Amino acid sequence: MTTYPRPYVSPRPARPGSGASAPPAAVPRRGANGRRLLVVLFLGGLVASVLPWWRDTPAGSLTGATAITTAAGQITGLLAGYLLLVQVLMMSRLPVLERWAGERIARWHRDVAATLLVAVLAHTALILVGYAGLEGRSLLGQAGVMLREYQDMVSAFAAAGLLVLVGLVSVRAARRVLPYELWHATHLAAYAVLLLGFAHQFSNGSQLFRPGPARTGWIALYVLVVAAWLWGRVINPLRFNLRHRLRVSDVVTESPDAVSLYLTGSGLDRLELLGGQFFRWRFLTRGCWWQSHPFSVSAAANDRWLRLTVKVVGRHTQDLRNLDPGVRVWAVGPSGTCTAAHRTRERALLIAAGSGITPLRAMLEELPPGAALIYRARTPADVLLQEELDWLVRNRGLRVWYVVGSRNDPGPRQVMTPDGLRQLVPDVARRDVYLCGPPGLVEQYRQVLRQAGVRRRQIHLATFEL
Repeated sequence: MTTYPRPYVSPRPARPGSGASAPPAAVPRRGANGRRLLVVLFLGGLVASVLPWWRDTPAGSLTGATAITTAAGQITGLLAGYLLLVQVLMMSRLPVLERWAGERIARWHRDVAATLLVAVLAHTALILVGYAGLEGRSLLGQAGVMLREYQDMVSAFAAAGLLVLVGLVSVRAARRVLPYELWHATHLAAYAVLLLGFAHQFSNGSQLFRPGPARTGWIALYVLVVAAWLWGRVINPLRFNLRHRLRVSDVVTESPDAVSLYLTGSGLDRLELLGGQFFRWRFLTRGCWWQSHPFSVSAAANDRWLRLTVKVVGRHTQDLRNLDPGVRVWAVGPSGTCTAAHRTRERALLIAAGSGITPLRAMLEELPPGAALIYRARTPADVLLQEELDWLVRNRGLRVWYVVGSRNDPGPRQVMTPDGLRQLVPDVARRDVYLCGPPGLVEQYRQVLRQAGVRRRQIHLATFEL
């Protein structure tokens, strides 16, 4: 483990620490959020989604393998329809959902996506087997009849195929090798699944094709989800960008492979932004306008500028190094609950790796004095924003350890153990811990923290995308 102090050098004007003003006060805790309410609503909706089948199925009617198989197909179809609506709602970026659940939405989205895929495949297989048994046909023969004679079944099969494609590209191994733009474009096929799968539920669904409360309720649920999507994806971003009119003010090189973008705009003093949150940024210039990427802010909110610090890892981030002042910026956010306001304790430990320092750097201005930071980097050149961290050490009582080297080196390897963490931060079990960095290292540290006695609710993970 290597710690290498460096004298503070006043950076460019308007950077933190360049003026004489005191750092901002710690933000107050917001208390309990609505995560439990969201879970209760989800489970209640899950039960309600199968009530139409329960109401329409007489007692004693499920006799024989064919009847049971068909009933199972109907139940999984109702569950799949409900889960698809939940997925679209979680992708809507509705402000209240992001404020209550924050980064947990991404994890819920992945979990529900896997369940949805299983439910759709089970529904397709069970209905096919059940109907083939009732009609005395082979599976291929029954599939052909359904595609030719059943209304809206071609679009339903297409929706199932698209869902399988989305599931395949969402597998972690595929996600690592696919360009972000291709993964994101494929992921948007979920909206096509909603449109293609909508009609067959009401033209062929045993519980929904007849007019009545069940059909009316499902249609109302579709309308509410589409309205939430329009608000979160269209109306709210339009209001935000018309109000603040962000532009690039300056591009500052932080290291050979990292740059900071300074943005200015209108009414930044009214921007409800916390350190640790992120936006999805779209830079409206040639080569960049068609891409939207999530980056966290790397400095606390102020009335003069916003800053994001980006590691150059691909073509898009390379283009960001060459942005000209005045380029317009379309931003969607802020999002995330990995913030000082969502802490459960007064003291905090922050663990960053590489460019994962950026959201935690902004958060450090808003935490109470006494916070501690462990910053992992492979080489001294990979340490970002060190002058500002040194300034925070002097002005906010921050303790910092720069752990430099390979994870197989003795120092970093010792730190990544329960005893190593307790040696640096003896009261780690009584602190909130914020983690940001590569997924593998974050997961390793999360397990180490649990072994060190840190409760799950005290561990906060920064997640940037669904």
